[in-house]
Amino acid sequence: MKRDYYEILGVSKGASADEIKKAYRKVAMQFHPDRNPGDKAAEDKFKEAAEAYEILSDADKKAKYDRFGHQAFGPGTGGGARGASNMEDIFSQFGDIFGDDAFGSFFGGGRGGARGGGGARQHGSRGSNLRIKMKLTLEEIATGVTKNVKVKKYVSCNTCNGSGAKDKNSVQNCSTCHGSGQVKRVTNTFLGQMQTVTACPTCHGEGQTVTAKCGSCKGEGRIYGEETISIDIPAGVQEGMQLSMSGKGNAGERGGPNGDLIIQIEEENHHELHRDGLNVAYDLYLSFPDAAFGTSVEVPTIDGRAKIKIPAGTQSGKIFRLKGKGFPEVQGYGRGDQLVYVNVWTPQDLSNEERSLLEKLSTSNNFKPKPDKNNKSFFERVKEALN
Repeated sequence: MKRDYYEILGVSKGASADEIKKAYRKVAMQFHPDRNPGDKAAEDKFKEAAEAYEILSDADKKAKYDRFGHQAFGPGTGGGARGASNMEDIFSQFGDIFGDDAFGSFFGGGRGGARGGGGARQHGSRGSNLRIKMKLTLEEIATGVTKNVKVKKYVSCNTCNGSGAKDKNSVQNCSTCHGSGQVKRVTNTFLGQMQTVTACPTCHGEGQTVTAKCGSCKGEGRIYGEETISIDIPAGVQEGMQLSMSGKGNAGERGGPNGDLIIQIEEENHHELHRDGLNVAYDLYLSFPDAAFGTSVEVPTIDGRAKIKIPAGTQSGKIFRLKGKGFPEVQGYGRGDQLVYVNVWTPQDLSNEERSLLEKLSTSNNFKPKPDKNNKSFFERVKEALN
């Protein structure tokens, strides 16, 4: 399963375009092939970061991803992440993001550390994502629905407001990094001096340390609790699709950003209808007299019932199409149809009288099959109905 794009770049969904760009630059610099020659794992992470940035740096693609996750760019959707497999593609597309002095700071003491990127320090660690499964009826999928769900998760501690400290006087600047959240290291190499900026190991990049912990959360800034979340499900979702809600996952430690809530869609079985992509399928069983004489019948649909006329002489395998009675496209304006498959019912247990009548009819020339060569086969009719 693909990793979350925000997780790959280490940013929250609320991050600005500039923050996303800086985060990508930081990750890409860390795993750049020039810094990790021959390291396949680093190369894969470099490509992964490029794919994440391709989506999150594009406003339209980012909006789709925020709502539908990786499902928004599945097969056939178009316009998704290409997952660049060669370095030339990545450099030609995003090369300008590194700038001319991208590696100057590594060799010979350039204008600043590469890892830190000069960004603001991070307070607390990001909370993990939560995943839940949500079962929906076909009727709910057809119209869209809002569900209120109770989710057990880590929530911010009310006692310390998420700081993890006993009181405001229990927070002080880190003695190692003096509040910057970063430490610089200079290493001598055969190419000269290499300077790197990394997160402070003492405060983990926060710039502050807690001298006395909150009694309620034991210094974590969060406690295990429960939250009722209102989830808007758009019409047309499908089995296996994943939706994402920004910031509705576990609370981060000591004021860190919340993770996301991932909702996996499951479809409940309907006792009469079946889903086939955007279409709805229904098996209609007719008695032989109704098929021979013709009749009118009511059939169930996802939004009520509909009456259809059965012409005299209808054959088993006939497919009736009810236009627009299917599911809407989750990302578009189209809508599927309902396909009614006719099955002429053959009696299985006959009385003596019924058997006698059928034996007389069986000798009638009119009851012998006379398939029209111009008639389409069952499989051709199904294929035509689905197109």
